Amino acid sequence: MDTQQQADREALRVAAGDLSNLHQAAIAMEEAKLTLQLAVQVRNKIVEAYQEISRMQV
Repeated sequence: MDTQQQADREALRVAAGDLSNLHQAAIAMEEAKLTLQLAVQVRNKIVEAYQEISRMQV
């Protein structure tokens, strides 16, 4: 995921002492978190749909 890589880069900059990017790093990390949460929710909906279909009687 590109958002995770961006968050990692920003975190490394902050760890290196570039505190001017602290705000940008926090935004990048939050975006990565939200992207992951969305992916998990989509996966959960797909699994639920599959389980519902598998319970249907033919």
